[in-house]
Amino acid sequence: MHREYHVDHSAALGRPMERLVFGHDGLPVIVFPTSCGRFYEFEDQGMVAAIENKINRGQIQLWCVDSVDSESWYNRGVSGRWQIARHLQYEQYIMHEVLPQVRHKNWNQMVAMTGCSFGGFHAASMALRHPDKINAMLSMGGAFDLARFLRGHYDDDVYYTLPMDFLPNLNDPWYLDKFRHNTYVLATGQHDQCWNDNERLAAMMRSKGIPVRLDVWGDNTGHDWPWWRRMLQTYL
Repeated sequence: MHREYHVDHSAALGRPMERLVFGHDGLPVIVFPTSCGRFYEFEDQGMVAAIENKINRGQIQLWCVDSVDSESWYNRGVSGRWQIARHLQYEQYIMHEVLPQVRHKNWNQMVAMTGCSFGGFHAASMALRHPDKINAMLSMGGAFDLARFLRGHYDDDVYYTLPMDFLPNLNDPWYLDKFRHNTYVLATGQHDQCWNDNERLAAMMRSKGIPVRLDVWGDNTGHDWPWWRRMLQTYL
């Protein structure tokens, strides 16, 4: 399997950021790790191996990025205002530093995002905030009700970052038209603690006419890697 390691200084974050790229061609998929996870998590947890055949055939190219969750959402030593500000710096890094690298290396016109648990939130938030640049999103066991992480802080940046907050009031025809040309998949399990989050987000998306596939897996499916590996094989 074609595998590349990169480390670059991020202007948005003011520090080095690492990533792994798997595959030589195909649909580029930006992969977010779980809570405070690292860029090598997808590989270590067998997710890359789960779709190795598709990667080797040039159907899928994975861009596994690092996280700064410990500096933003999980950083209890700073104010809520700083937490959301750091998250938005991370989004700038993804959209203005990683995405141009994807475009430079891969000529595919489509770009997707995916992640499990907290990574599912990153994928959904950025895909829904940038529907002109991100064409597809797969969230596996995504967690979307995150305002509690900011311990009472709430401002416009928080509102426009959380899909379950900004979607109900979003009526801009430009966004709605872009949404309707994209692909969104929410996969969760009957024993996943985030099941309710996924049901609520799917209902909000449908109320806006946004095409979304919500699959709740049976067979005692929970919130862990064995099920996420099967989901990745199914949807990607």
